Amino acid sequence: MKRIYTFLFFVFLAFSSSAQVGSREYMMENYQKREVMITMRDGVELFTSIYEPKDQSVKHPIIMERTCYSAGPYGEDKYSSFVDEAPYVEAGYIFVIQDVRGKNMSGGTYDDIRPFIEGKKLSKKVSKNVGQTDEASDTYDTIEWLIKNTNSNGCVGQKGISYPGFYATMGALSGHPALKAVSPQAPVTDWFHGDDVHHNGAFMMPEMISFQPFFEYLMNNENVRSGKSYASFKFPQLMHTDIYNDYLRIGTYANICKAYGDSLSYLRTVREHPNWDEYWESHTVSKGHLHDVKPAVMVVGGLFDKEDCYGAFDTYKSIKEQSPETELYLVEGPWYHGAWSRGMKEFWGSMYFGDKATTEYYVENIEYPFFAYYLEGKGEKPSVEARVFDSGSREWVEYSEGWPMVKASATTAFYLHADGTVNQMKPDGTVNQAKPGVVSYLSDPAHPVPYRAIPERSVSKDYMIDDQRFAAQRPDVVCFTSEVLTEPMTLRGEVEIELYVDITTTDADFIVKVIDVFPDDFSWFSELKLPYRYGRNSDDDSAEAKLAKQVPNTLMAGYQFLVRGDVMRGKFRESFSDPKPFVPGETTKVSFTVPDVSHTFKPGHKLMIQVQSSWFPLVDRNPQTFCDIYTCDESAYQPSTISIHCSEKASSCVKLPLVK
Repeated sequence: MKRIYTFLFFVFLAFSSSAQVGSREYMMENYQKREVMITMRDGVELFTSIYEPKDQSVKHPIIMERTCYSAGPYGEDKYSSFVDEAPYVEAGYIFVIQDVRGKNMSGGTYDDIRPFIEGKKLSKKVSKNVGQTDEASDTYDTIEWLIKNTNSNGCVGQKGISYPGFYATMGALSGHPALKAVSPQAPVTDWFHGDDVHHNGAFMMPEMISFQPFFEYLMNNENVRSGKSYASFKFPQLMHTDIYNDYLRIGTYANICKAYGDSLSYLRTVREHPNWDEYWESHTVSKGHLHDVKPAVMVVGGLFDKEDCYGAFDTYKSIKEQSPETELYLVEGPWYHGAWSRGMKEFWGSMYFGDKATTEYYVENIEYPFFAYYLEGKGEKPSVEARVFDSGSREWVEYSEGWPMVKASATTAFYLHADGTVNQMKPDGTVNQAKPGVVSYLSDPAHPVPYRAIPERSVSKDYMIDDQRFAAQRPDVVCFTSEVLTEPMTLRGEVEIELYVDITTTDADFIVKVIDVFPDDFSWFSELKLPYRYGRNSDDDSAEAKLAKQVPNTLMAGYQFLVRGDVMRGKFRESFSDPKPFVPGETTKVSFTVPDVSHTFKPGHKLMIQVQSSWFPLVDRNPQTFCDIYTCDESAYQPSTISIHCSEKASSCVKLPLVK
């Protein structure tokens, strides 16, 4: 019997040791979980899950995430998996996950993008400080408790993706001396100029309508504690077929509000603040608040992040400008939202980005070494300020002086010509005899340009790298194409749009896309030098075969790869706080910028610029009459003839950050 028990004991040990690092089994074997309520300076208690190594013989660094989503699973016997955090698990980090106030199991009242309070006391006071709390002070109070009540080495790091990225940014402003390193990743930053809610004042409708119901209700702390189910809220079923037809059928923003019975607070917020005002400014952390940032900061973002592409660049640039003494780093990869820590492979959709764009590469070679240096004193300090992936050459490019925020004087104008070409020569001739030097199209809100060719039930992350040939076939999309490139053309930085237009109504949107047109004989097999012999069901497990099996079925010959695209709501062309109508028929300048690009057009490819006035339902329809879009009815929606001027006196162009 003793031999049997001995045998079973060693079997158990073998099983335990073979458990994947970071798996629930591994964490239960090697970590102790506890759940605590940490009291903030105003008396509000925040729910906090702490996973601490059972090995107490050495002190451990802390890695923390503050979230509005969930610090679950709830229950001290219920463990989360940290497989994607394997390097941190192997190094024995203490993991801390906290519900922010007003969400899930924490107390208090929730506030979207809770404003930062300038001039408040940093250190925690015993007496209540009503009106002197924000996410920075909550971070300070949490860290103060953690370093006194865990077996930590006194060094804390904070990170988070998306909304938790915002909390990481606010944590960097906490001023707590134990907070040594922070990584805001795809951080929510500015909900009017970019990110989830608006792009240059244009409302990103399906992103918010699909997000807000479960976010406001399902994660509200009172509803969580009372055990209410999502189904019990009886939200209207607005989606029946695909989002293009469903949103077209709904019609107006006012109809959406009517359907929800005004039950979603953020629908009211958007309606009550249609223009840039004190509300948006106070709820935008990058506007003047990112000064005196004490910890080292590594901002991470995705070049093709449909939610928060704007936020990462804006956060990095704002810290660089407002807090020049901060040890600041930028990492921008060819990623969708959170892909860098969520299973990114060599291929994403139809595009190949290589093995140095994968989650494994990022965590092991970029993120963990950053925290290891500042929290453990291990390894070397990051050698360059910025690492940005080139989505055309498929390689990382390092910038010792930081990411090049190219100014207008350093950009190169590529002029749009009425014959459908684009080049660096300013127009001087006429093509359209009825209206010389002009390209026109009819923009009809009843038949908006779809953002994708495929019917879908929700907005796809793939649209950021999609083939744009479907749009090029529309009569309400105008295309300007270069000659075949004979040399590489590399772009690094912000893209500036300068259009001269006239319209037959009093408002319109302008969507501009920068596109890489692949050669007519292009295929991934030839590009990557892969043999065709590997089928999907091949038993060959070589690296070459595994890569070949990932090659998508997409016809890549002539693929129109969307490098960058964005929208400008025309009435905000001069001021986001004071919109102005167009005068029908009057030539008007519309200029705006779109988030930075890092891309090399290879020889044999072409540059294409597409211009259109709807991008539905990604962007809500502009009625094309000057009005309050959030309260108007269907009668406001009118067709408009949009004319893009391509003449010597009114030369529409796209200014590209061309590396010469």
